[in-house]
Amino acid sequence: EAGMRGILITCNMNERKCVGEAYSLLGEYGDLLYGPEQFSEPEERLSGSDREEEEEEDDDVEAALRKEVGQIRASTEHKLRRFQSVESGANNVVFIRTQGIEPENLVHHILKDMHTTKKKKTRVILRMLPISGTCKAFMEDMKKYTETFFEPWFKAPNKGTFQIVYKARNNSHMSREEVIKELAGIVGSLNPENKVDLNNPQYTIVVEIIKNVCCLSVVRDYVLFRKYNLQEVVKSNKEDAQQKPSSVTEEKDSKAEKKEVKEEENSKEVTQENK
Repeated sequence: EAGMRGILITCNMNERKCVGEAYSLLGEYGDLLYGPEQFSEPEERLSGSDREEEEEEDDDVEAALRKEVGQIRASTEHKLRRFQSVESGANNVVFIRTQGIEPENLVHHILKDMHTTKKKKTRVILRMLPISGTCKAFMEDMKKYTETFFEPWFKAPNKGTFQIVYKARNNSHMSREEVIKELAGIVGSLNPENKVDLNNPQYTIVVEIIKNVCCLSVVRDYVLFRKYNLQEVVKSNKEDAQQKPSSVTEEKDSKAEKKEVKEEENSKEVTQENK
């Protein structure tokens, strides 16, 4: 649905096993980065309905019904876990909704670790793409949404080289050329110094459209990490030794980088004034 954040995962035919692998992999790295997941006890949430039941002991049917509704509500809330599989709307595609974490940081950390260790950790998962924003897959909605969504990476004084990768599933009304042209125009309008680089860009804008939902993210090291393919990233390659993954994965590092950019610009202005 529009408004969700999470991780879009492609697999080779076995979606059920893919979900299991995803939970295992995300759980492992999620605990490392964010600490063990905390669960609240459903019993605590039922205390209110328990009191209502005691107040209405004369009406057993209504009390039983209230208790059942309370249990269902508590169970539903209890299931809002850090990672939750939801229906993707496309074959061989799994979507894991995330709660309280930054999908880009987590997925980049996983790929960086696998790229470094060359240790294969999955059998059926192919690609793992973070989805930091979703909107309706109509051109006007996408233009309005991305004008704000792209700001942290591309709005002056921030800038970078970029490419746009586009994939549509179960959708026939969107035009690949039109989407790429419009989104590239928005990036350019945020800062004219943003330049397209199809070989080794700093940022890759991922556009994944499924039915009437557009999934978006801006990722680093897309080329180095083999298009975020978990099967390919663990294969040895001579070129890898010459390239180092981006170290900017945490939000605080990103803020520090933006601060450095501003300080650098300020120092340039001071130098020019001195001259």
